[in-house]
Amino acid sequence: MVALTINGKTHDVTVDPGTPLLWVLRDTIGLTGTKYGCGIAQCGACTVHIDGVATRSCQVTLESAANAKITTIEGLAENGVLTKVQQAWLDNDVPQCGYCQSGMVMAATALLKSTPKPTDQDIDAAMTNICRCGTYQQVRAAIHAAAAKA
Repeated sequence: MVALTINGKTHDVTVDPGTPLLWVLRDTIGLTGTKYGCGIAQCGACTVHIDGVATRSCQVTLESAANAKITTIEGLAENGVLTKVQQAWLDNDVPQCGYCQSGMVMAATALLKSTPKPTDQDIDAAMTNICRCGTYQQVRAAIHAAAAKA
């Protein structure tokens, strides 16, 4: 059994310790906001925060996440109040199909935590998530808008 701290709650999990965190989150815990995209840590759909760092959960094992503080998209808003990033996403009409958006929001949130006033170059370097709909300009605008409200 492995104890995971996810969104401030402890979950005791009994699965193979080598299971990717993504599948533990989705299939065992039932937090389906984190998406499966590629399985090789390239697309970013599975991005979560592990100890505050944006991390691709498809390549992190359950065992390696055991003593970490994990935050998923479901854990960002507090008491139903959207974060500045989540609100900026809505205000700037970022989502189209929406599949990559939870990972994008998690990556953008981590970026703004480390770089509160990012330049376009900072955003381009940090936002390596793939969006098949091509909403990169809206993503950049939403990040700038969230930074301006901080």
